[in-house]
Amino acid sequence: MSKKTKDGREQIASNRRARHDYELSEHFEAGIVLSGTEVKSLRSGSVTIQEGYITVSNGEAWLINVFIPEYNFGNRFNHDPKRRRKLLLKKREISRLMGKLEEQGLTAVPLELYFKEGWAKLEFALGRGRKHYDKRDAEREKTARREIDEY
Repeated sequence: MSKKTKDGREQIASNRRARHDYELSEHFEAGIVLSGTEVKSLRSGSVTIQEGYITVSNGEAWLINVFIPEYNFGNRFNHDPKRRRKLLLKKREISRLMGKLEEQGLTAVPLELYFKEGWAKLEFALGRGRKHYDKRDAEREKTARREIDEY
């Protein structure tokens, strides 16, 4: 199910792989436009955000390729599991995001999906993809930091 943190977040899904594959720089928090059966499915805790990404088109931010399974008791009113979902951001945040995404090599990747005060929120960040040797360097630094902390 979900874990409740001290700041009122009820975590639904986390994308730990993104922190390994991308050099993350700027973080954003956005609300998501969801249908009723999507919210009920999220509350059951089965969602996949690892393959998702964020795009900006026509002045709106969209969450693409996130899998929210159909609600078991949703009958004919169920949603499409892989549909595009609109993100709720302020205009200046969208324009800043649009400017950053136009830069070479930057991608907006979802990091965490959670409920905050009853509202579904998405934390995402701008990231530049790491090469294989960059991943090895980051892993080496992490183990060195861990060894220093042990002593």
